[in-house]
Amino acid sequence: MISPAVFLRKALRLLVPLAVILSSYLYYYPVFLGCAFPLPDKGPAASEGSSAYFETLRQHVPFLAPLSPIEANSSTAPDTDPGSEATPPLFPSRQAPFRLLALGDPQLEGDSSIPNTYKSSPFPHLVKLWKRAIFKTQMPSLRQRVRWMLHDIVDFYFEDIPDTIESIRKRIDHAGNDFYLSLVYKTMHWWTKPTHVTVLGDLVGSQWIDDAEFERRGKRYWNTVFEGSEKVPHEVAAEPENDYSLTGFLGIQPNNETETWERRLINVAGNHDIGYAGDLTVERLERFEKMFGKANYELRFELPVSEAAAPTILSGTNEDSDRLPPELRIVVLNNMNLDTPAICSELQDATYGFINKVITTSTAVEYKGHFTVLLTHIPLYKPEGVCIDGPFFEFFEEDMGSGLKEQNQLSEDASRGFLEGIYGLSGNPYGPGKGHGRPGVILNGHDHEGCDTYHFVNQSFGEGPQDRSWEVKRWRQAKRDDIPGNANSPGVREFTARSMMGNFGGYAGLLSAWFDEDVWEWKYEFATCSVGTHNLWWLTHVLDLIAIGGIILYPVAVIWEASAAAKQAPVAHASKKGNEVKA
Repeated sequence: MISPAVFLRKALRLLVPLAVILSSYLYYYPVFLGCAFPLPDKGPAASEGSSAYFETLRQHVPFLAPLSPIEANSSTAPDTDPGSEATPPLFPSRQAPFRLLALGDPQLEGDSSIPNTYKSSPFPHLVKLWKRAIFKTQMPSLRQRVRWMLHDIVDFYFEDIPDTIESIRKRIDHAGNDFYLSLVYKTMHWWTKPTHVTVLGDLVGSQWIDDAEFERRGKRYWNTVFEGSEKVPHEVAAEPENDYSLTGFLGIQPNNETETWERRLINVAGNHDIGYAGDLTVERLERFEKMFGKANYELRFELPVSEAAAPTILSGTNEDSDRLPPELRIVVLNNMNLDTPAICSELQDATYGFINKVITTSTAVEYKGHFTVLLTHIPLYKPEGVCIDGPFFEFFEEDMGSGLKEQNQLSEDASRGFLEGIYGLSGNPYGPGKGHGRPGVILNGHDHEGCDTYHFVNQSFGEGPQDRSWEVKRWRQAKRDDIPGNANSPGVREFTARSMMGNFGGYAGLLSAWFDEDVWEWKYEFATCSVGTHNLWWLTHVLDLIAIGGIILYPVAVIWEASAAAKQAPVAHASKKGNEVKA
């Protein structure tokens, strides 16, 4: 029979290397998978994944650390004499000045999903059995007392015990899920070094939970899942105004402002946070904004330009220019109550009022240099078959207000408002800006499977703008058809982030945006990265615990076996002496 020490030694030879390999992959998965923000499309091999990976790696190697984009473009190196020829920097940065880490739908569950949460005791039927047995309850007869005691015994085995086991399992599952989501955020944030981070709605798992439960989930959100981060302060989350002040600048690193935005989470309100139009109340919106930040606001970041490009910008001395200072505008929009019927018309009016402010404070479509990143939750309208989720609308019963109960997408009218209003796109090639509107991109969540699409209008179709309607295709299909960039098909790209939940692989979206001074316009690109399902997290940590337990038990087993052998040795020696005397 094999000894415990030998068994543990052989088992550890397999378990320890396996645990080390899985743990290394899990906690450094972006390094192994080559995850990185896309690079600007300038320079040799700029679009290659290996080049983007190497650029990310350089940020973690001290002697290869790149200079910031502004330092790299500086015409004079720090140690160069003013009259001498400019010396190119040793390690110029090729990374985009705006790098947004986009995470979708964490949906933290809580006590409302645990069976024993609202019970006075884990085993209530056992308590009732005891009270009946000691005559602490009033019963009409002994026969009835015995009958109900038998019922309590059955319910104890078939209800109390299963509920308690399920409650323990759910609490462990919640803790593991929190740490899994935290792993996705912290590992991606550490490796890719984003300039900004957004969570695209459904931060918690239900809008119908009470305030105490909402606060508990909010604390888990900030203290565990996104530990070390902070919400965007209300005084920073500005309303769109014609006379506005910039939120900050891009491309200047390192400085305190950049480090601050790396820590901040741009939280978007989702249906599980505040509800759809039919159940979105003032109270639900207020508690969301108190815990996670405002639901509607804008952020404006300006990008400094090179000295050579500065004189070409529109100014008092250059009034004929159509070039504006490069600016990236982030619009955070609660689109939960754009469609009707809404239970609270005041909140719906406020949302539409905010959109109107966004439109009226946007620059005219004839000018170049501005870029709008729209962050919202519910995706725009798409016909059946384009993405996983097709159009779906459900409404409350009449006695409950007949409000909008659920929707997979926005309606066609609400979507058109985004495209033609916020982005100024048009099917009329003779309109302002030839109908090309304002450049930008749309990011949202809600559809847990994720989707990457292009919304456009074909200006060459029909006899006039009245014959043209909005179309949408998957991004890859649109690229194959040469639609993006086509002068007759203005449009905007919509990226629906796949959920970061464990069942969907812990996905993260990586948006890079940079400015091309040659054509005076912003450009952008996406990438995604996935750690794998939560099963990998559980397998890795279970193996780690078993391996650690084996390492602790192995010396105990060795000492125990040595002690047992030492106790047997004198007995054997005495037996041998006795045999010699007898001889």
